[in-house]
Parts: sequence; C-alpha cells; structure tokens
Amino acid sequence: MKSTNLVLGMAVIALGFTSCKDEKTEEANKTVESYVVYVDSLENVAAVDAKANWSSIEATYEVRSSQAETALVDLKENEEAKAKIEASKAKYAALQARMKADMEASMPSSKQQMRNSLFGEGKIGDDMNFDWVNAANIHGVYQQFVHTVEDNKDKYSREDWDEIKLMYEALDNRKNTVEKEGLTSEDNRKIASLKLKFAPMYTLNRMGAKTEEMKEAKE
Repeated sequence: MKSTNLVLGMAVIALGFTSCKDEKTEEANKTVESYVVYVDSLENVAAVDAKANWSSIEATYEVRSSQAETALVDLKENEEAKAKIEASKAKYAALQARMKADMEASMPSSKQQMRNSLFGEGKIGDDMNFDWVNAANIHGVYQQFVHTVEDNKDKYSREDWDEIKLMYEALDNRKNTVEKEGLTSEDNRKIASLKLKFAPMYTLNRMGAKTEEMKEAKE
C-alpha cells in the first residue's frame, strides 16, 4: 500500500512539474509572438506620428526585445522562435534607419538653427528677407539678437561670428528703411544702446575664437 502511495505521489509530482514546464513554454511563446506583433504594428504607424513619438517607440521596443530574448532562453533556443525574433529585429532595424534618415533630413542646418535663435523660428531663411521687421517690432528684434549673442558668446566659433556679423549688417540695412517709416526716437535710442553693447562684444569674441582655432590647429 505504501509502495502504491509512493508511486502515485511521484506521478503527481511529475505531472505538476510537466504542467509547470508547459505553462512556462506557453508563456515564452506568447512573449515572442507579442514582440513580433509589436514590430509588425509599427509598419502601420504614420510616418509623422512615428517621428513625433520615436523616443517612446524606441523605449518600448528595447523592453519588448529584451523580453523576447529572455523568452528564447526558456524555449531552449527553439529555431522557429529564434527565426521569428531575428526577422523582427531586421524589420525594426530597417524602420529605425528610415526614421533616423528622415529626421536628419528634416533638421535645419546649423546656420538655420543660429538664425532661428537670433530672430525666432523660421523668421529668416536663405532669402534673407527682413520685410517683417518694422517700426513697431524692430527694437524687440535688436534686443533678442544682442541678448542671444551675449548669452552664447563663449560657444560661437569664428565661422559663427562671421554669420552673426552678416545677419547684424542685414538688420542694420533694414533699420535704415524703418527709420523712414516712423521709428520713434525712444526706440532709436534703445537700439543705439544695444548696438554699442554688440560692437565690442563682437570684436573681442571673434578675435578670441580665431586665436583659439589657430592654437588648436598648431596642436
């Protein structure tokens, strides 16, 4: 009787172990399938939405990819599961390359980024059109320009200072026109004060940037 009970007990333990093993395998398969479905779903996301949420997509992908790799261990490197994961990895890598290329292509050049910081987003492009500057806003334009240069003067290269000089002279040319269109004496006085601040700041810092570049070239 004791022998029979022992055999039955061992059978129950073995059955429980098998059941537990099957559940673990099933869960691992679900994890791999979830990863595959997630990668496939990214193909249906509109490009504009993918760009806007790319950081979140990448973070989610990393988590799901890691989970799938762990599941593959539980599946004892099952060849079918391994092939699915590798195919999804390749699919995601291709999508990632496209997204990065699109985002880099849509990024403004360093020159345009500087113009945006000096005048405001998209205010000055390659056409160098200053028609939007008028008697009502020109003091504010000078103020943003000079204060932006002052805040970043230690970061600019010699080429940056040359671009700044070009923009400054273009703004000055626009001021000549605006003066005939009703620029107040008060705003003219404030602009003159800003110009007095800019001139020595430009001269000293451009000279310093050039000296630093020559020093680096020698080294």
